[in-house]
Amino acid sequence: MTAAPDRKIVFVVRPTRLDDLVVRFNTVQQAQFYVEHLGADFSDYLIEHKRYREAAHRTEETLRGFGRVQRLERRYVPNFVFGADDSVVVLGQDGLVANTLKYLDGQRVVGVNPDPARWNGVLLPFTVEDLPRVMAEEARRPVKPVTMAKATLNTGQSLHAVNDFFIGQRSHVSARYRISVGGQEERQSSSGIIVSTGLGSTGWLKSVYAGWATATRCLLGRDVKPVGDGSFAWDAGYLHYFVREPYPSRTTQAGLVIGKIAEGERMRVVSEMPENGVVFSDGIEADYLEFNAGTEATIGVAEKQGILVV
Repeated sequence: MTAAPDRKIVFVVRPTRLDDLVVRFNTVQQAQFYVEHLGADFSDYLIEHKRYREAAHRTEETLRGFGRVQRLERRYVPNFVFGADDSVVVLGQDGLVANTLKYLDGQRVVGVNPDPARWNGVLLPFTVEDLPRVMAEEARRPVKPVTMAKATLNTGQSLHAVNDFFIGQRSHVSARYRISVGGQEERQSSSGIIVSTGLGSTGWLKSVYAGWATATRCLLGRDVKPVGDGSFAWDAGYLHYFVREPYPSRTTQAGLVIGKIAEGERMRVVSEMPENGVVFSDGIEADYLEFNAGTEATIGVAEKQGILVV
């Protein structure tokens, strides 16, 4: 097969757990000593690393048959300038696909599962063996749109989320803020706010619903009618918010704790935290905006969608 010289393919990869351990302990041998000294099995780290590296090599070799390949490490994704016509191939896990999608603007993403026996791969519909067929048909293949969320601060900064936003304190102390949504406003003290997309609703939001339902059953001492698990369609034109552990007091309320943010509507949150306030997306604490006293965050459905090849 002859590669198309004008076709650019960005191949996104990530470090393995073993790679991260070597960064911490300098060598594989020292990492192995640390893990086994604690009584854990180090062989699984070696197996995962070997399979991922083999999958990365095979994927890159296949992609070179279709165009110019630029290999991109995960840590460089936020600052990388993707071309409008770039093809993007991500060698998962799911989180790497989500973290890549939010830095794109209309480019299609092919998610590849490096180890189907290990990873379920909700966002990884293809294996390395599928790539020759998928890349040949990429422009004609169906796609699945993914609704994103966007947070914009009154400082001019903004951040997208494919799964969800967390708004609150970096540590485990209470977050204090004023929240306004759906024409209502109140001052709150809580463990933070989760704003979820449809894609993220099967993750963090689902766990919140599960905890809420279990607590309700325990408190009432009997089964209650199920209210669902909070999940909704990936391309839904709205977001879902949930306030974690709101604390009512003389100065704080707990009325605005759950609801939807429809497309075109906005939630506004004004920080009353002198320090350590954050807005971070997709469970990545390093990918955050500072959210301290006086900062206002406006959250709503993003102006762009993620595009997944299926």
